[in-house]
Amino acid sequence: MFQDSVTLEDVALNFNQEEWTLLDPSQKKLYRDVMCETFRKYVSYLLIIFQDLEFSMHHSFLNKGRAVERLCERKEGQFGETFSQIPNLKRNKKTLPGVKPHECSVCGKVYMCHSSLNRHMKCHTERKPYESHKYGEKSYECKECGKTFNFRSSFRIHERTHTGEKPYKCKQCGKAFCWPSSFQIHERTHTGEKPYECKECGKAFIYHTTYRGHMRMHTGEKPYQCKECGKTFSHPSSFRNHERTHSGEKPYVCEQCGKAFRYYQTFQIHERTHTGEKPYQCKQCGKALSCPTSFRSHERIHTGEKPYKCRKCGKAFSFPSSFRKHERIHTGEKPYDCKQCGKAFISLPSFRRHMIMHTGNGPYKCKECGKAFDCPSSFQIHERTHTGEKPYECKQCGKAFSCSSSFRMHERTHTGEKPHECKQCGKAFSCSSSVRIHERTHTGEKPYECKQCGKAFSCSSSFRMHERIHTGEKPYECKQCGKAFSFSSSFRMHERTHTGEKPYECKQCGKAFSCSSSFRMHERTHTGEKPYECKHCGKAFSCSSSIRIHERTHTGEKPYECKQCGKAFSCSSSVRMHERTHTGKKPYECQQCHKAFSCSRSFRIHERTHTGEKPYECQQCGKAFKCSRSFRIHGRTHSGQ
Repeated sequence: MFQDSVTLEDVALNFNQEEWTLLDPSQKKLYRDVMCETFRKYVSYLLIIFQDLEFSMHHSFLNKGRAVERLCERKEGQFGETFSQIPNLKRNKKTLPGVKPHECSVCGKVYMCHSSLNRHMKCHTERKPYESHKYGEKSYECKECGKTFNFRSSFRIHERTHTGEKPYKCKQCGKAFCWPSSFQIHERTHTGEKPYECKECGKAFIYHTTYRGHMRMHTGEKPYQCKECGKTFSHPSSFRNHERTHSGEKPYVCEQCGKAFRYYQTFQIHERTHTGEKPYQCKQCGKALSCPTSFRSHERIHTGEKPYKCRKCGKAFSFPSSFRKHERIHTGEKPYDCKQCGKAFISLPSFRRHMIMHTGNGPYKCKECGKAFDCPSSFQIHERTHTGEKPYECKQCGKAFSCSSSFRMHERTHTGEKPHECKQCGKAFSCSSSVRIHERTHTGEKPYECKQCGKAFSCSSSFRMHERIHTGEKPYECKQCGKAFSFSSSFRMHERTHTGEKPYECKQCGKAFSCSSSFRMHERTHTGEKPYECKHCGKAFSCSSSIRIHERTHTGEKPYECKQCGKAFSCSSSVRMHERTHTGKKPYECQQCHKAFSCSRSFRIHERTHTGEKPYECQQCGKAFKCSRSFRIHGRTHSGQ
């Protein structure tokens, strides 16, 4: 690195004994003064060049300098013994100051020292050394890529990108580096040294560039502005990455699969999918991760840290992506716009899922039914609907689930845990989605609107189920009888008619139910609770479906129409029962007498003739009835209606 640097001989003028005697005392004094001043400048130059080297390097140069200073102080007679003879020097007093006796035969440049002339001659026979550079000239050109450099040291380091040479190797982990600066920075990962500390918040950094970027968080400085869209950035790397969104450039290509990436870090993480490398290991649980951001996010699961806080509502988040999505709730920003239908989305995953509806294409496609997914986890869960695999089993009741989130929610039915609480009414829920849907009962928000009939819904699942009324889609088919259903809940309840399973048991009377909603409604017969009240007439109901049907008596709405005769009904069960008058279908058969019924309600009343059950008891006279209609008619005998 230093072989072409300036030496003391380049700037000094030497005399032999004979030449020294020709000088008069004033010339000798002038010589001493000039040489001492020259040496002081030379030493200052060396101190600047070698300021990062070991002290021993300084020491060797300083010793050499002190020797010259001592020479300047020697007596006259001793001067001649210390300098080498310069040939062809004219012994003329007038030519001594500033004389340059060595001239280049090619370009005419003159040097005081023969060694300097020899080095200069190389610029005519070899690549130009940087001593002869003009300002801004780049004389070292790479034969591989054509890139040029001002300095040989920079050129040599660049060559290593082609040769793959990594001369700086870490003794602790064996990792090798092309550049000494990269090696020094790497060593800090082992030593834990963080030399750059923020005076504002006390946070320390390994890298100076990271420190500078951090300081801009405090100052708000964003010096890098995009010429295309005007967006500003505090970090040059962020700015360069942003520019690629306009140019479409993806400079990092995977050699194994050919996939290209815009960002180097994304490329590195992708490479680990091929190598299986997971360098980031959690000290608490031992889990290993391939991505540093995923590792940091994982650590927050243990620490509970939520560093991203919303300034508007105070809600805190562990992950920056969750925080950014949340902010859009306040700003109303929906940056992901569908070009086909114009619908906009807050989050990229929602947008990708939506696009699959248009294209039918996704990175993960089911071989059984052709359904496409953008997320591997969603695809795996879907595959289990075909295979019947349910890897998550409840230790308390043995019930198995295909999805981990469903399993966690089920566990809460045993523990009674309801971690999600409504801030307005205090009602608690076991599921986060349930509390969000519940909050809309307070705000009146119904973000899901049907394009065909204009009906709006507060819940996405209710909206999807409603769409099937228009499309007639019935994706859930029973393997035993072939019956198809629009809704998964209806399908699961139907399966229990074959298995006889009744997982919901009343603690008060012991009655069991196959359906959770039926179980909840039954519990209200004991408590007398009627939480659903009609705003028109004040009538209260224990069941949400009952109030919806009742409200249609006020609005006159009859959304369910028979396709054969056109008759309309306010209740879906009514239209199904009516359709059976056309088909003659009677799906409910008594196992004791084999009598069949088209209506489940009639079938249940019939069963009571065999069991003797009379669930409707008059509180005034104690008479019991097997049918609610008979019970209501009896009640009028007491009221005189």
